[in-house]
Formats: sequence, C-alpha cells, structure tokens
Amino acid sequence: MKNILLVLLVSFIGFSTQAQEKKDKNAKREIAVKGNCEMCKKRIEKAAFSIPGVKSAVWTPENQELIVIVNEQKSAVSEIEKAVAKAGHDTEHVKATEADYGKLHECCSYDRE
Repeated sequence: MKNILLVLLVSFIGFSTQAQEKKDKNAKREIAVKGNCEMCKKRIEKAAFSIPGVKSAVWTPENQELIVIVNEQKSAVSEIEKAVAKAGHDTEHVKATEADYGKLHECCSYDRE
C-alpha cells in the first residue's frame, strides 16, 4: 500500500512540475538597418537568422527596417544588431566597421552618416 501511495505521489509531483514550465517569450522587434537592394536583404536576413532564438526576420529596402520575431530568453536585440553590422550594414545602435562595409558589393554601398 505504501508503494502505491509513493508511486502516486511521485507521479503527481512530476505532472505538477511539467505544468509549471514557462513558455518561450517571443517578441516582435523593429530594427533600423541601412541597405539598398535584394542582395542586402538576403545578407541582412541571413545575419539575423544566425542568432539563436530568431524565429523570423524580414528586411524591406523601402523603409530600411528589419522586423524580427525573437525569443528574448535565448538572445537580445543587441546581438542581432551586432551580427547585422558584422555583415556590413549599419543599424540604429551598432555601426559596421570600415572593413566590413568595404566588403559589400558595389550596388550595396549605402550612404553612411
């Protein structure tokens, strides 16, 4: 009888623990990113997806904006901005180095402030 009660107690604790697990916290964020063309779009989105936790990344040349859906428990927006800057594109808070910017194709060279 004690064994049955022990098994039931352990099972109850196991189910209670599973029910209390937190769900992923996904957030939609908008990041200003400089660029010009479809080649820029591919490069910027690829850089964003290289960061763990990024679920979606869409950059539009018309408004120079990268919209990401990111699990903020796995990464921060600042990490995405650093990855995009490493790919050669200036963001709102992180500027690409001259070396990274210099690697861009001729049509991808945007006006830097």
